[in-house]
Formats: sequence, C-alpha cells, structure tokens
Amino acid sequence: MKQIYLDNAATTRMKKEVLDSMKVYLDYEFANPNANYPFAKKSQKAINEARNNMADLIGAKADEIYFTSGGSESDNWAIKTIAENYKDKGCHMITSLIEHHAVLNTMKWLEKIGFEVTYVKPQKNGIVAVEDISKAIRNDTILISIMTANNEIGTIQPIKEIGALARKNKILFHTDAVQAVGHIPIDVKKMKIDLLSASGHKFYGPKGVGFLYVRSGVKISSFIHGGGQEYGLRAGTYNVPGIVGMGEAARLELNNDSTGNTIELRNRMIKRILEEIPETSLNGDNEKRLPNNVNICFGQIDSESILAMLGASGICASAGSACTSGDPEPSHVLLSIGLNKTQARSSIRLTLSDDNTIEDVDYTVDELKKIITMLKK
Repeated sequence: MKQIYLDNAATTRMKKEVLDSMKVYLDYEFANPNANYPFAKKSQKAINEARNNMADLIGAKADEIYFTSGGSESDNWAIKTIAENYKDKGCHMITSLIEHHAVLNTMKWLEKIGFEVTYVKPQKNGIVAVEDISKAIRNDTILISIMTANNEIGTIQPIKEIGALARKNKILFHTDAVQAVGHIPIDVKKMKIDLLSASGHKFYGPKGVGFLYVRSGVKISSFIHGGGQEYGLRAGTYNVPGIVGMGEAARLELNNDSTGNTIELRNRMIKRILEEIPETSLNGDNEKRLPNNVNICFGQIDSESILAMLGASGICASAGSACTSGDPEPSHVLLSIGLNKTQARSSIRLTLSDDNTIEDVDYTVDELKKIITMLKK
C-alpha cells in the first residue's frame, strides 16, 4: 500500500549518511571512549567532532555543548539546574501555556517545592507577545523559558527579542528548540540565549540522544551523578553511535538547501485544504511558522476519525504531540489560542520532510476531501 509519512514533528527518518556514520561505532569501533588505550581514541575523536558540529549548527562553542538522552532530559536539566543554582536571587520563573510538557511539568514540579511560575498566554496566532513576558517580570525572576517553535502548531516565537529582554533585565533565558534546531537558523549569541534544548531525532538523526547548550558563565550542576563524563556534570557511558549520528545530522543540516522546497509544499497543502474543503481553518500564524508544519481545524469532525481514515489510505499524520498520544483531553496548545474543545478535537497536524513531494501533498489533500465528505454524511 502507498505510504506517505507526514508526522515528522513526532520523529524524522534517519538519513542514509547518518545511519552509515553510526554503523562503524555499532560494530568495529565499540570501545568505551573514556578508556585510556589507543583503541578508544577513535571514539573519543568522533565525540569531539560531533560536539563541534552541534556547536556550529547553533553558533555556540564546543565546550558549551552537553550531550543528553534527548529533549526532555535537556529541558529538565536546564530548568532544574537554574532553580538550584540561582534560588538565592529569586524563586520566580516565566514560561508560556503552549510549552511542551517536558517544560510545563518541570515547572509544576518546581511549584510544589516552593518556586513561583507565571504562565503567559499566547495570542490567537500562537505567538507569545514580548510585551506580555515583560509585564510578567518581577524583581525575583531568575528564568524565562519560551520554546523556539511550537511542536503542534509550528509557530516561531520572537526569540531574539525575548533574549534581549531577558539580558536587559539580567534574567537567564532558556529555549526549548527541539522542533527548531536543524529546520530554521539559530544563533545563540545573536539571540542572547543562555540555555537551549535539542533532540537528534527531530532533524534526521537517531532517537535517544540530544544536547543541552549552556552559555559559558552560567552556573549549572550535575544532573546525573556518577562518573566524570560531560565535564563531570552528566554521568553515564557515552552513547557513541547516537552522538556520532546526531553530529552527522547536524553537519548535513548546515549544508541543507531544501527549506525553500518544503515551504512551497507546505503552502500548497494549506492553500488547497482551505480553498477546497469547507469549514476549515489554519491553526497558528500564517507566516511565522516552521517550514514543514500544517495544522488544520476541520470544524466539528472528530480528528481521530480523520486520522484513522488517512491511515487506511497510507497517510501517517497525528492530532498533536506524540508525547500526549492517548490523552483524552484536547490539546492544551489549541485551547490556549482560543479554540473550544470541539474545535481542538477536530484538528490534525501534518508535518513534512525533505523526502516529501508535490505528489504526496496532492494525494493527501485529495484523500482528505473524500474523507471529510464521507464523515459529514
């Protein structure tokens, strides 16, 4: 059966070059990179090269990159370590209502142990206003955490402006850039980002590996205690194949010029759906959205029915974050931008990759037209 994968916000397929780069470290070069004998030197060198590639991708220095198991660990480490190390300066943090649960649930945990958190509501287009963040700042605010781009509706936040606001007020700024790294340009220096979270499998790398960027001078403490890996701050034997694969994925994205084509496909899909399927609307901003993101509300038609019928047609899509799959409650992101529960439950997310074609887009829209007509009957 024909299969079209349109759930790249959940995970991407590893590129061939990425898989090839990993194979040697899954087989021949299996040594523990912390060992002192010559056999381990190649693994050590590969980790260093991957660290350099990650740094180049976001405009950082290599010694500001810390490898983790993925985005959720990176978010937890960033937020909790700032709470621990800067609590003498204050106990207040600012985030938004549309963050990933790795951030929201970490903030809720901190509230249980005495911290205070302000959750800023986004505008109807899914963008968090800098003015609203500014109004939330207090004398005891120690951290602002706003995602670079939303994982459900694809809205890109004004990160450079938020970074400037945080730096002006001497507040640390963390951004969950899991959906953004490798897809849109990021420069942590120009954007005045102090901490940044990323995950390899969101930009054609392997699952189970990510990184946390921490600006030099920001105080952090150990998150996993044990050995001396990651400058003594994150213990555990290195996932060499995963790190190498993520480093190769970063190298490839540095030279990737396919974004323009992805945007054309995204725009074609949005245009056709809105023009050819009645009672549809786009969730998120028209322009300030990720190159590959399409999130559509289909009026009052249940998204699970739409997704099941798309699946029967060989099309892989989702209703939102894969991390909340099976949750009976509608998307917190869609509710926060003003959709009611019925509209939120009538929305689906279609996210493209470099592999998708115009034929994929047209087939998907044609199938959607048939499905919506059938469900309305």
